[in-house]
Amino acid sequence: MTHTPRSLDRLIRPKSIAVFGGKEARRVIEQCDKMGFAGDIWPVHPREDQILGRKCYRSVADLPGAPDASFVGVNRQLTIDIIASLSARGAGGAVCYASGFREAASELDDGNDMQEALVKAAGNMPIVGPNCYGFINMLDGALLWPDQHGMQRVDRGVAVLTQSSNIACNISMQTRGLPLAYLMTAGNQAQTGLSDIACAVLEDPRVTAVGLHIEGFDSIASLERLATRARELGKPVVTLKVGKSEAAQLATVSHTASLAGNDRVSSALLARLGIGRVDTLPALLETLKLLHVAGPLGSNEISSMSCSGGEASLMADAGVRYRVNYRALLDEQRRPLKEALGEMVTIANPLDYHTFVWGNREKQTTAFSAMMKGGYALNLIVLDFPRQDRCDAADWVTTCDAVIDAAKATGARAGIVASLGENMPEQTALSLMASGVIPFFGIDEALAAVETAAGIGAAWAKPVPPKLLNGGVSGGGGGSITLSEHEAKTELSASGLRIPPGKIASTPQEAAAVAESLGFPVVLKGLGVAHKTEAGAVKLNLTSREEVLAAAEAMASVASGYLVEKMVAKPVAELIIGAMRDPVAGPVLTIGAGGILVELLDDSAILTLPTTPALIREAIDGLKIRKLLDGYRGGPKGDFAALADAVAAAASYVVSNASMLEELDINPLMVLPEGHGAIAADALIRRRN
Repeated sequence: MTHTPRSLDRLIRPKSIAVFGGKEARRVIEQCDKMGFAGDIWPVHPREDQILGRKCYRSVADLPGAPDASFVGVNRQLTIDIIASLSARGAGGAVCYASGFREAASELDDGNDMQEALVKAAGNMPIVGPNCYGFINMLDGALLWPDQHGMQRVDRGVAVLTQSSNIACNISMQTRGLPLAYLMTAGNQAQTGLSDIACAVLEDPRVTAVGLHIEGFDSIASLERLATRARELGKPVVTLKVGKSEAAQLATVSHTASLAGNDRVSSALLARLGIGRVDTLPALLETLKLLHVAGPLGSNEISSMSCSGGEASLMADAGVRYRVNYRALLDEQRRPLKEALGEMVTIANPLDYHTFVWGNREKQTTAFSAMMKGGYALNLIVLDFPRQDRCDAADWVTTCDAVIDAAKATGARAGIVASLGENMPEQTALSLMASGVIPFFGIDEALAAVETAAGIGAAWAKPVPPKLLNGGVSGGGGGSITLSEHEAKTELSASGLRIPPGKIASTPQEAAAVAESLGFPVVLKGLGVAHKTEAGAVKLNLTSREEVLAAAEAMASVASGYLVEKMVAKPVAELIIGAMRDPVAGPVLTIGAGGILVELLDDSAILTLPTTPALIREAIDGLKIRKLLDGYRGGPKGDFAALADAVAAAASYVVSNASMLEELDINPLMVLPEGHGAIAADALIRRRN
């Protein structure tokens, strides 16, 4: 039986903490004392009378009350017993430190059974873990954390959640000036997943943004709930999503699965939900800094200033790798910049302001202010500090002061970027953050942060997308069946997809008669042949009864019958529309360059379902083949409206048949010149038997 966990509020913001165990439990008390936890701490131990000056209790029943939070650092069997007692006592929740549960099922025969017993023992009391280090709450000094860490108390900041305890330890040691309010691990998520924990910390008014290090999505419904709440509260969520889905890939008979790929589906899913995604741990921390100070950005338009042409070039070149826009300067910015910097400075974006104003706070402030009046979403100044132990950084501090002055004077958002992360002292980073200026460690990390924050801003500016179709792989054995091309096209036609006029024939003579009734030219396809082209079971552009008869007789040895169709006119472009069942996201739609270009171009987009006309248009606009549809090099324009309608019809079919459909492949979809439509020339459907 699945229980709905209670609120996590008592667990993550406790006023009383119980600790169970020896060495690890003792460390939890030490960390709480060190960080000034103001609530009660109750050690529980079978033999000790006191630990660190606190009275020891013998059992859960002996405690003065039901603890808000408990750290259970004992063996796995005893963990289950203690969790049952805490749940019965009405405790607020517990961290289960022990391992040897489902994460060890391949080594321990009873791993799965032990995990089920643990969840049952918890009942409706929240538990985090097992195989979990716990969490750190630096807002209240509450640490259910059995180890050292590098954090300090904060009044407000970001929450970082991860499945990996070691990565949490590493993040706690960062010296980037990022204010960490919560650092939390989820272990193997037996009962409470990362998304549920994220929802809980998001509700804390002192939390500004949430970062997730995800190895696998615990629950799409929880992730959707998190995204909705983040948007409502205006608190962005960014993920570092790693690893591929562990669910076995379904056997495929088309291009669709290889085009989609689980990792690309993850990206499409997160983009739909308005959750940012980054590729590295440094980028995650730098993005969280930007989101903590500025929140999502209104656009990806940025400015860059540096006192070196080399740095300006590094910024410009890095911009090619990210979705950022060094928008040209406004006319009204040019004169004040020229006046502040002198005639020898080339006014551009990125801007090399030379060293003429170096060390002069007033002139630098004037120049930075002129740039910041350009309406950019973020204004970046490149500044690498000299070593603190060997050099004098006075002029660099002056530049920081000028950036702060300009940002305050203009109300614009500003960041200082050290091109080498180690060239920004932690104290400088902390001081910049306190003044509302974002200290970025690394050029690539800064631009990744801008791209991500702008992506969240763009997603939040759109209407909330419809609720996702529920579920990935569901039950139901019995294998699958593949419909014939004619059957597949007939079904799709009923959903509004246009197909060529055609008819089934049993004999070569019947095929020739059908061709005459349809009108030439026609296409002849042999039925019951898996790879028609390779087997010679497709003949195009047949223009007479004799040609059809000859072609049908030639393929009679491999074909069980024939499909005769009216030949489609020459298209402007050929596309593929596919659908497959992702193990996590459920049915997803793929659109891209089709025909022989599928593998050559690797040009596709993924739509999670259900979708909308606006999302379909946006996906098509992002394809390379879009240029063909626009009338490439004087060629005819394609029927874009008909293409969008065809994608919508395919999406509608997938949504209506979601519980049974395994795979859909429409390839090619022939997009004809403007006003002439889009026709599915071939189609495949595989569904559960």
